[in-house]
Amino acid sequence: MAAFVDHPAILFLVLFVLFIAAVAFGVFVLRRLSPLHEDERDDFSAVQGATLTLLALLIGFSISMAVNRYDQRKVLEEAEANAIGTEFARADLTEPGVRDEMKAALLQYTRLRLTEFRTRDHAERKQLDGELAALQSRLWLQATHVGKNQPTPIGALVVAGMNDVLNSQDYSEAARINHIPLGAWVLMIVIAVFGCAVQGYGAKGKRRTALLMTILPVTISLSLALIADIDSPRGGIIRVQPQNLARLLQSLEK
Repeated sequence: MAAFVDHPAILFLVLFVLFIAAVAFGVFVLRRLSPLHEDERDDFSAVQGATLTLLALLIGFSISMAVNRYDQRKVLEEAEANAIGTEFARADLTEPGVRDEMKAALLQYTRLRLTEFRTRDHAERKQLDGELAALQSRLWLQATHVGKNQPTPIGALVVAGMNDVLNSQDYSEAARINHIPLGAWVLMIVIAVFGCAVQGYGAKGKRRTALLMTILPVTISLSLALIADIDSPRGGIIRVQPQNLARLLQSLEK
């Protein structure tokens, strides 16, 4: 399911075909096995309304969950940029040799983080993760060196700032892998299939009705694709743009 979520366009096509097949199943199979009589219309309408209402609630809750996660990723990207910028300024409190080395490492770290935010290539991202891990070790060694040579509140301030830089990257990555649970996706898709099948089962067979029956599969498919797009930080169209990291890099390079 994760592979589909990372590709909302493919998810839309697959779900649309699935839901159209469910409508066709209701029209050509269920209606022949158990024809719907007019005196049963009221009960059918109650079941259909309850099914679609439940589906609408699930989609609404899922969109809310996806938007909350999107907002969280934006906030954490801003916090990461602030942590790097603060530590870059605190580097001026260290000795000249350490200061220059630390600032150069933080500048390189900012470039790597900005590239990592923007890339979609899995192989490139894996390479960047290795470079970032090595650079993080280097930055922490610099911070511990400052703490040992300057056992003062100033040295502690530099060490604490570097700790914030490293932690902010972990928080950002944790937010990226935090997705809507698989069970929620399965439940939405299963209920959507039932809803489309019920829609086809209750159709009266007119040409205009057949055209209207395609609206429900399209609407549900678009809604689920939108949820997947928002919930996928690496794929789709709606992504968190690292504007704060880009602005920080511009200011550090001046």
